[in-house]
Amino acid sequence: MTRFLIVDDHPLFREALQSVIQRDFPEADIEEAGSIDRAHQMLSSGLAVDLALLDLSMPDTQGFDGLLRLRTAFPRLPLVVVSALEDGRIVREALSYGIAGFIPKSVRREELGRAIGEVMSGSVYVPEGVDASPEPAGSGRSDLVQKLKSLTPQQIRVLQMLRQGLLNKQIAYELNVGETTVKAHVSEILRKLGVYSRTQAVIEAGRIDFSDVLGQDGMRH
Repeated sequence: MTRFLIVDDHPLFREALQSVIQRDFPEADIEEAGSIDRAHQMLSSGLAVDLALLDLSMPDTQGFDGLLRLRTAFPRLPLVVVSALEDGRIVREALSYGIAGFIPKSVRREELGRAIGEVMSGSVYVPEGVDASPEPAGSGRSDLVQKLKSLTPQQIRVLQMLRQGLLNKQIAYELNVGETTVKAHVSEILRKLGVYSRTQAVIEAGRIDFSDVLGQDGMRH
């Protein structure tokens, strides 16, 4: 049996999505989650899903954090974003995280069903009129290196600890500083890298080898 998971905090939209899926996949089993936390709990308990349809804008997430949380925890989970956010830059960035498609909430029911069908057949769905071509390999890499080089040695250490998954209080303990100081460092890291969440800062930093920023002894050039 084909199983879908709808992750959206709006009951009316979950109901609309469910009716479209039931029309095109009448034998499908449809599960619902009103938050990222609930979706994570369901998937962690062993729920097997053929496709998850995820809204980006929910109360318990910010930006791409919810998407990245599920992608990180369940890398083999087929994911499609269904969002009211239709900016081309947002669509391209979401697709860069390996999702199976981006469906605007504004599309007609017929197009919504066609989009889901495309994804289920193995295609990646992209909204009409959106250029989702990936950047050439290496594009923006030197710019990212320069941004990382603008960080102070202490900020580099904080970023490396963020990549290890440490919490602010753990970083504060390791560096023997207060949590307020760590928060200030994190804010500066986000500002200098041009991102809006620590998750995205980690994703950006993961795109390059830190040896491009640090010397062989782990110190700044």
